[in-house]
Amino acid sequence: MRDINSLNRVLLVGHVGRKPELRYLPQRERAVANFTLATNERFFNPTTRETTDKTEWHRIVVWGKPAEFCDKYLVQGRQVLIEGKLRTRSWTDKEGSKRSTTEIEAQNIVLLGRRPEGGEEEPFQPQPPAPSSVPDFPQDEEEPGMPRGGDEDIPF
Repeated sequence: MRDINSLNRVLLVGHVGRKPELRYLPQRERAVANFTLATNERFFNPTTRETTDKTEWHRIVVWGKPAEFCDKYLVQGRQVLIEGKLRTRSWTDKEGSKRSTTEIEAQNIVLLGRRPEGGEEEPFQPQPPAPSSVPDFPQDEEEPGMPRGGDEDIPF
C-alpha cells in the first residue's frame, strides 16, 4: 500500500555523461539501459564576487522500451530532462563484501536542446564559464507570456 504522505520523485536536467549501455535480461528479454547524467550548479560568493561551478554526477537506469529509446537517441553531451524516482540496491560482490548504490530509475526522458542539422549528433562542447557578475532581476515586472489579471483569466 502506498503511503499518501510520501513522494519519491526526481526531476533532473543535465547532460548525458556517456552513451547508454543497453543489455537484455535473459529471463524475460527485458531491456535495461544504464548511463550517467551531469548536472551543474553555479555558486556566487558575494564577498569575493566570484562564481564557482560544481558538477554532480547521477547514475541513471531505464527499463523496457524507454531503455531502447535511450540507446537509439542519447549520445554523450546530449541535454535531457529525466523524470523518475530514487532506487537503492544492495548486493554481495565476488569477494563477499556487501555493496550498495543509489540510482535514478528514469520513467520519462525528454530530449532538450536544438536538433543537430543533417541528422548527425554533435559531441557536447563545454562552454567557458560566464564572467562573474550578479544578474539584475526586476522585481515588479511580470513574467513574459504569463497571463495578466486575476482568477477570471483562468479558463476553467
